[in-house]
Amino acid sequence: MSEFPLLPWLALREPLDAASRSAALTRAVVDALPRDRPLRIVDLGCGTGSNVRYLQRFLPGAHEWLLVDKDPTVLAVARVSLEAVLYDDGRHAAAVGNGLQTVPHETRQLDLGARDAPEIFAGRDLVTASALLDLVSAEFLTWLAGRCRENGGVAFFTLTYTGRSISTPAEPEDDEMCVLLNRHQQQSDKGFGPMAGPDAVACAERVFAAAGYRVRREPSDWHIAPEARELQRLLIEGWADAAREMAPRDSARIDDWLARRLAHVDAGRSRIVVSHEDLLAVPLG
Repeated sequence: MSEFPLLPWLALREPLDAASRSAALTRAVVDALPRDRPLRIVDLGCGTGSNVRYLQRFLPGAHEWLLVDKDPTVLAVARVSLEAVLYDDGRHAAAVGNGLQTVPHETRQLDLGARDAPEIFAGRDLVTASALLDLVSAEFLTWLAGRCRENGGVAFFTLTYTGRSISTPAEPEDDEMCVLLNRHQQQSDKGFGPMAGPDAVACAERVFAAAGYRVRREPSDWHIAPEARELQRLLIEGWADAAREMAPRDSARIDDWLARRLAHVDAGRSRIVVSHEDLLAVPLG
């Protein structure tokens, strides 16, 4: 499957991600965190920092972030963008009213799949990630739950793909393309082992519960409006790429489906719902 143009893709999806997150779980995260000292947070697979930009508006008091990603390009963008948000934008800081101008953050280039830096979890009140869990393996999720529990941290993972999509107007092959996409995910490896894909949230619930956590899940589906043409185009083209890899003999039929789906996008009549879930895990006792 060809890769998305990463930086444009991350920029396009950030407003949609923010609109899709579970407000109930965001409030529950805030309630689960200590209020008597500065918060220490690690963001895994941070990308350009969208998770920080969203969550920092809700967190009480002072907090400091460690942003971890293996891609130096997105880390560089995160550093610049977060400095702009957290230090230079006085209006935003004043509106939020929680001392954003003094919030420290650092970035670290790290391949999480190697599992060779357990110190990033030490002393962290919150371990969080956005759009990550479906890309890692079930074995990695078990390891992650163990590291979180060893350090007593709350875990909050948002916008994990759960294997379903609905596109309107419908095309006869839509369900088949979704099946091929899910199969492609589960046969891929992003450096963590075979991807958990659509099973990731259910797997994370099991392993965190087994590690001694109370777990909550809430939907955070994408509802992509017709106006989001560029994002829809990238998404649908990515689906077609995955389908061709899984069913190369059906490439002509996949191309025909792709042309019809993109025609709906270009005509401004395409709506897409993609299923995601947020997961919160709070230590028991």
